[in-house]
Amino acid sequence: MIERPTGDLWVFAYGSLMWNPDFDVAESAPVVVHGYHRALCLYSFEYRGTRDVPGLVFGLDRGGACRGVAFRIDEAKAEKVLTMLWQREMITAIYLPRWLETSLPDGRHIKALAFVADPAHEQYAGRLDVDSAVKLVLQGKGKVGHCLEYIRNTLDHLEEMGIHDRTLQRIVHKAETTQQHRRQRGTKP
Repeated sequence: MIERPTGDLWVFAYGSLMWNPDFDVAESAPVVVHGYHRALCLYSFEYRGTRDVPGLVFGLDRGGACRGVAFRIDEAKAEKVLTMLWQREMITAIYLPRWLETSLPDGRHIKALAFVADPAHEQYAGRLDVDSAVKLVLQGKGKVGHCLEYIRNTLDHLEEMGIHDRTLQRIVHKAETTQQHRRQRGTKP
């Protein structure tokens, strides 16, 4: 596990943590982190796919900036939440936990824990074209559900926050259209 600063714990959410944190949040705020962008850059062998039939999940990949949510967890609950996050996010060690600096809308500067994609990990997919991403999204089904459902939920929450991700919109649109055509033809989803 990572050593944390004293006081309350801040966590940067950019994927499913935004809409399914699974922990008590004392405060939340929209933030931007620089140096990384949200990307479907990781093969999922557990939650949204299997080793034989992988899906895709989000990671923070190098370059750009990423809008998301910073969650504050009271210091008294920080160790428990940190342990839970490790069990959830580090199941196959595909992330590099990092403390990223950002500013809250009220001007406070914080260091938030973020899970950054590890480009040296076997599950790192890198930058995929839309067709390759759609194929993985459609086939992905793991312990906690279908890949497309996970990505659709994330896209919906991003849009609720006023974050428009055109690449993600194209992937979801093409995946849903392909899935609908397959159903109409009676072929396997």
